[in-house]
Amino acid sequence: MSVKILGKSAAFYDTYERRPGSNQEQTHYCPGCGHGILHKLIAEALLDYGVAENSVFISPVGCSVFAYYYFNAGNIQAAHGRAPAVATGVKRALPESIVISYQGDGDLAAIGGNEILHAANRGEAMTVFFVNNAIYGMTGGQMAPTTLIGQKTTTTPYGRTLQNEGYPIRMAEIISNLESPVYVERVMMADTRSINAARKAVRKGIKNQIEKKGFSFIEVLSTCPTGWKMSAPQSQEWIKTTLSENFPLGVYKDVADQVEPLNLEQNLATPARVPKLLGLDQDNMSFDDSEMKLAANIDQEIKISGFGGQGVLSLGIWLSEIGMRENLEVSWIPSYGPEMRGGTANCHVKLSNRSIGSPLVTHPTILVAMNRPSLEKFEEDVVEGGAIIWDSTLIDVEPARKDIVNIPVPATQIAKEIGNTRISNVVLLGVLSGFSDFLDPMVVQRVLPLIFKKKHLLEINLKAFQKGLELGKEINN
Repeated sequence: MSVKILGKSAAFYDTYERRPGSNQEQTHYCPGCGHGILHKLIAEALLDYGVAENSVFISPVGCSVFAYYYFNAGNIQAAHGRAPAVATGVKRALPESIVISYQGDGDLAAIGGNEILHAANRGEAMTVFFVNNAIYGMTGGQMAPTTLIGQKTTTTPYGRTLQNEGYPIRMAEIISNLESPVYVERVMMADTRSINAARKAVRKGIKNQIEKKGFSFIEVLSTCPTGWKMSAPQSQEWIKTTLSENFPLGVYKDVADQVEPLNLEQNLATPARVPKLLGLDQDNMSFDDSEMKLAANIDQEIKISGFGGQGVLSLGIWLSEIGMRENLEVSWIPSYGPEMRGGTANCHVKLSNRSIGSPLVTHPTILVAMNRPSLEKFEEDVVEGGAIIWDSTLIDVEPARKDIVNIPVPATQIAKEIGNTRISNVVLLGVLSGFSDFLDPMVVQRVLPLIFKKKHLLEINLKAFQKGLELGKEINN
């Protein structure tokens, strides 16, 4: 006698360890939310097709981001609306993977409208699940691009009006009018019959990608009882009577059977060409790890700050490039005001021989301050025992902290004596290389020709680096 055991799909984690909280076996979604149902449909399809372990979810901002907690698959969190762009990169780098962009209406149709249109227009070989509940569900129930005329939200308390906010955007219709997409359908999840129809659409969208047929877009009308201020049964009924009337269900485009499988390799450069395309094919780019003199454990969080135009961001990029040559894990993110040149600017750099969880540097181990406002703003953030390297030519006060290493460097004066004040950031790079145990001067000097490709620029910057390196070694001694 056969026994059928019903249980959670193996495409989900057994316990949701990524989700903070005491009970790691339950989802966090509100009662009646459609996300959990859609998750189930996708997980079943991935498992049935045998591609769960080869799948990558791109999760942006909104309730859709929580797919990360549940699916036993690859996952990359993207910035608000940018999931299609990230998915494009993943699919082109890993063409045999199954890439799923899982997005809500506030994400896809608002800030991400341009991203989804261009990904669809290029016919990127991905599958997009667009959860349309006509509201910003996570952040308080504000009006979304799909909010209906007359629908009340926290930002349209008297209802959306045609005169003030315009018509709701119908994404399935827009996407289907582009030439490249092979499959566009709108479904809903309001009862057993509609969920079964949604299940078929989900499976078709994933199968298209398995068969390398191109861009598939499945719009799913989903419940949001909390945002709508309704009970779960009321929200299901509202989809059937109201939401689906404004967003008609159906297949808007299906030409998957009429197109040949894509040759996904044609978008990729061969491994032999990649170094040349990136400008890394010089003979001097080979490094012998055994020759590097680095600390056994490296975990540096560096903040570089100054005025725009001082080379603040460039110095951060160089450190990241050098760190990669040293086989370290690296991250770099910039932060600057709208003025750019002349305005304030800073960047966050992490160098580590362990995985980096976040690129943000909140408490730097090293602060490089290139002007007084930067020193005064970030001095207190430096960890106890950390270091502050500051340009004593431009900063007329010393750090007040006594529990840090204080390194004044007349960087601008040294750069001026060499012949160009704009190379003060290279002087500071030399100082970092000289006193630290996480930068190998040999590696730095072999990276500099990649940065300064003109002979006269390379010569003057090598001089600046050597001056800074000598000063850094003196400090270290």
